[in-house]
Amino acid sequence: MLRPDGFAERLAGVSLERLADEGVRGIIVDLDNTLVGYGSSACDPLDSAWVHSAVSRGFRVVLLSNNFTGRVQRIGEALGVPTVASALKPLPTAFWRALAVLRTPRKATVVVGDQLFTDVLGARLCGLRAILTHPLEPHDWVGTRVLRFFERIILGKRRRA
Repeated sequence: MLRPDGFAERLAGVSLERLADEGVRGIIVDLDNTLVGYGSSACDPLDSAWVHSAVSRGFRVVLLSNNFTGRVQRIGEALGVPTVASALKPLPTAFWRALAVLRTPRKATVVVGDQLFTDVLGARLCGLRAILTHPLEPHDWVGTRVLRFFERIILGKRRRA
């Protein structure tokens, strides 16, 4: 349940060509520390270009975040992609909502995120594939810092991209 299907240094390092070759049509992207740095509201140009490239290539993309609706929607609107906020990941409900927004089957959808216990576990609970990225920032919410400790124990050196 806690084993990602792949690793990437960051969102922009996820190969769109490989996803297309694997039959992926829908991409659920985590927000904090995957797409934007913790507490930030601006995307790194590399990652926003990746999202735009994914959309232009025909992928359906949705942002999924445990963060509050206003912030998530502002970032989604800036990128031109739909959002699902206040997700309560890893609970499956929001992942199902994201799938409904994408209108892609589970086997053709992947989750990209930086946390093992929210993004990867949530994906697995819904039968989705998951790619784990490194967090963009070393700073995290206090609850996330606790989970990162356990991530290091479980993943060890396997987190390398």
